[in-house]
Amino acid sequence: MYEYDVLISYCRDGAAVPAWVANHLRPALVESLADQSLGEVGFYCEPPDAAEGGFEQSFRALRRSKVLLAVCSPKYFYDERCLAQWHSMCDREKAAGMPPSSLTCPVVFCDSKNFPSFAKSVDMHDLKRWNLTTPQFKETRAYQGFGDAVNEIALELVEKIARAPRWSPDWPVNTPTAPEPTPSQIPRY
Repeated sequence: MYEYDVLISYCRDGAAVPAWVANHLRPALVESLADQSLGEVGFYCEPPDAAEGGFEQSFRALRRSKVLLAVCSPKYFYDERCLAQWHSMCDREKAAGMPPSSLTCPVVFCDSKNFPSFAKSVDMHDLKRWNLTTPQFKETRAYQGFGDAVNEIALELVEKIARAPRWSPDWPVNTPTAPEPTPSQIPRY
C-alpha cells in the first residue's frame, strides 16, 4: 500500500540542491499542499546525509509513493539513485496505461540546457530564478514569486496524487546505469 503521496527526488552530490530542498522547496510545498489538499499529504524526502550505496530504503519509498517530484540539475541525470527513481516512475505510468508525466512533476533547479533528450522532452517547472539556498531568501521580495510558483506545483501535485493508480507490490524498479559525464566544451588552460 502507499505510504507517501510525494517522493522528492534530488541529487545529494554537492551542497546547493540539498540545501535548497531542505530550506525552501520542501517547507513551501508542505505549507502549500496543506492549503490545496483536503487531507494531509505525506512526503518522502531522503536526507542529504543518508548512507550512499544502500538503495533499499529509497526503492522501498519509491514503490510506496504515488508521485515523483524530481528536482532536476545536470548532476541529477548522472546519479544512479535519481535515474532509478525517474525511470521507475515512468515505467509505472506505462504499466498502469497512463500518459507520460502523469505521475512525475519535474522542476528545474539549474542548467536545463545540458539535460538528456528524454528529460528535455518533458514539461518542467522552471525554478532557476529562485534557486537561492540560504535561509535568508525567505525574507526577500523574490520569495513571493517562488511561493506563487510552488503553489502552481502544489495544484498539479494534488491532481496527480488523485489520479495515481491503485498500489501494486509489483511496481517496477528500473536501475539504469548512469552515463559517463561528457567532457566540458570549455577549453582549459
